[in-house]
Amino acid sequence: MSRYTGPKSRVSRRLGTNIWGTKGETVALDRRPYPPGEHGRSRRRGSVSEYLLQLQEKQKARHTYGLTERQFRNIFNEASRRQGVTGENMLRFLELRLDNVIYRAGWGATRPQSRQFVNHGHVNVNGRRVTIPSYRLRRGDVVELRDKARGFTVVQWNSDVLDRTPPAWLESSGEFQTTVRELPIREQIDVPVREQLIVELYSK
Repeated sequence: MSRYTGPKSRVSRRLGTNIWGTKGETVALDRRPYPPGEHGRSRRRGSVSEYLLQLQEKQKARHTYGLTERQFRNIFNEASRRQGVTGENMLRFLELRLDNVIYRAGWGATRPQSRQFVNHGHVNVNGRRVTIPSYRLRRGDVVELRDKARGFTVVQWNSDVLDRTPPAWLESSGEFQTTVRELPIREQIDVPVREQLIVELYSK
């Protein structure tokens, strides 16, 4: 599966926010708070088009969750077919991805690291190993790290040092075990994305 492997700080500077949550991105945004490129300093002086705003919001969400354009479009299409608000449905589907739940539980420092845990077979869902990062969880599903992964230094460090508080829709059911207590609602999703702009972009 293809994924972005270029400079993370470049994407964050382009979109004006720390996408992957790394220290390097924070430093880059502080030192050069303008888009990359030869004309980065002057590019935002003029008026910003409506299309550019919509495109940037889509790119924020896509890069934040680590999806390709096709994957993201498929999730949007499914969200638009479901009952309810399309933008909220889309964010809910993204939050329920297995790699995102590993990140939200605090076992992975970033979503790419959490994705790697899943790819390498270190995660169980309802007692069975799952190696698909995009696996969508349901209410009542129990997610846990396998015994070998619990002893990893990086996992222990993430758990002790990051001290990330899981969202209300996740419930800790043991050490390195969490349960999807309920489906997330918009107020419980702290991703700085204006989903309505994404809906407008894809609705053209």
